[in-house]
This record gives sequence, C-alpha cells and structure tokens, in this order.
Amino acid sequence: MKRALLAFIALWAGIAGAQDFPAKPLRLVIGYAAGGPTDVIGRLIAQDMAASLGQPVVVENKTGANGLIGTLEVKKAPADGYTLLVTTLSHNVNALLMADKKPYDPLKDFTPISLVSFLPMVMVTRSDAPFNSVQEVVAAAKAKPGEISYASAGNGGSAHLAGALLATLTHTQMTHVPFRGNAPALTEVMAGRVSYMFYPMIGVTEQIAQKRLKALAVTTEKRHADYAGVPTTAEAGLPGFEEYTQGLGIVGPAGIPAPVVAKLNAAVRTSLGKPETEQRLKQLGAIVHASSPEEFRTWLGQDAERWARVIKAAGVTAE
Repeated sequence: MKRALLAFIALWAGIAGAQDFPAKPLRLVIGYAAGGPTDVIGRLIAQDMAASLGQPVVVENKTGANGLIGTLEVKKAPADGYTLLVTTLSHNVNALLMADKKPYDPLKDFTPISLVSFLPMVMVTRSDAPFNSVQEVVAAAKAKPGEISYASAGNGGSAHLAGALLATLTHTQMTHVPFRGNAPALTEVMAGRVSYMFYPMIGVTEQIAQKRLKALAVTTEKRHADYAGVPTTAEAGLPGFEEYTQGLGIVGPAGIPAPVVAKLNAAVRTSLGKPETEQRLKQLGAIVHASSPEEFRTWLGQDAERWARVIKAAGVTAE
C-alpha cells in the first residue's frame, strides 16, 4: 500500500511538473565544434524551439572524442527535459566501437524526442582521377587490393564508415586514411594523394563546379537537384547504401516524463514544419525528417544493427 501511494505521488508530481514545463531555459548540447552542419542545424532548431516553448534554448558545444564528451554530459543530466542532445551517427557508433568499456547504452540511457534530418553525402575524387564511376573504383580496388584509399575526418566518423561500407558491400580491400577534420582530408583527395572520399553534400559544390573534384555518386534515394547528373549509389550498383545515411535527432536523459517528451516533440515538429527552416536545412544539404519519439527509438535500434554489421565485417576499431 505504501509503495503504491509513493508511486502515485511520484506520478502526480511528474504530471504537475510537466504542466509547468518549461519554467526555465533549456540546454541543447552539441558534441561538435561551432560552424559545422550539425551545429548549424542544432542552432536553427534551438531558435525555433525557444519560440514554441517560451523559454531560451541555449546551445552548448561540448566537443571531443567524436561526440562522446557531449553524449556523456547529457547522459548524467537530470531527467527533467531541460538538457537535450543533438545526436549524429556517433551516438550509435561510439557505443559499438567502445562496447568493451560500455560508456553508455544508446537506447536505455536516453529518451528519444524526434528525428530531425538526414545528411546524405557525395562520393568525390580528384577531377583527373583515372576512374569516372563507382564501379571503376571498385574494379581498381579488386585489381590491386589495398591500393585504393579513402579519406575521412577521423576514425569512426561518417566518411570513414561510408568508405568501410563500400568496401564491405563490394568485397574489396581499401585503405582508410583518417585526418583531423574534413578540410585536410578533402585537400589530400584534390591533390590525388588519396583516391576518394565521402563528403557532406553542402561542402563540395564549389570544388566540383571549379572542376577540382568530380562526383561519382550521391547517397540519396533519388537524384539530388544540386547534383542532377550524378547517379545515386543504387544506380551506381549499390542498392541499399542510402539506408545508411546519417540521421540527426534530439534525445534527452533516460526517464523524462511522457508529457514533457510530448511538449518537446511538438516543438521540434513545429520547427521542422516552418518553410523557412526547411529551406535552410535543404541549403545545408539536409533532408528534413520529423518523427514521433517511438519512431525515433525504432530507427535508432535499426541504425545500430546496420552499423554493427558493417563494423564487424570491415573490422573497424576505435583507434
């Protein structure tokens, strides 16, 4: 009887607190540096959420360890809805690569709020590279195992895993060359010292227009308006590759009351439903995709399963 009474009191307190939510500013933690696509998208959503919720949403960049620092910051925060995290590919991948240390469980330690967008990539190579299609890259890799290389902004990031996925799907051996950031990685591709790279769509339109790079494929389901003449990965002989496109979302610590989750989800949906926000995200190369908390939870689980298979098959490690 006493336990039932305490449970009822806790439930009632949660409902009452949710009715007043939010009563103070919120924090939106981003595990990457200011100015990148994740940061810009996060700040756009934060601005819109503040207008919907009637409280400031303060963005905090907690950088380091491929997003791990920010993730752990939110994991240990109170489950009151006032501390949120922008998740990327690394939310699942860090946990997979560090499974022996168990830094966190991507699902059990967090409360999904909503998906926000997907960030497709474009596969690029030097403009005068000896291959003009994905299949020519694959053929070269099969002819000389290990000689074809791909660049990334660091181990375990989206470009690294996209390259590992390509090698896995085509049963080839390619060499991963990590750099400290996208800019130096792309520089080496343009110089011809690294064979190719998967790069965020928004970042290479100028270099392609200037014929410093050529695009071999886009990781979208349909051809992209900004790359109308470039085939999709499916058209290039890699059906299903687009299913691995990086998704961005918002989560909070585990245990946020359902009424608070509903308010936060509504604020995100309102933001993504604004034409000006959708247009800005498109300019950043993002595909808008709002969801319910339940849909986001399901997607996170499926995404973890997808990348677990790739990481195992490709032998990807934390370092």
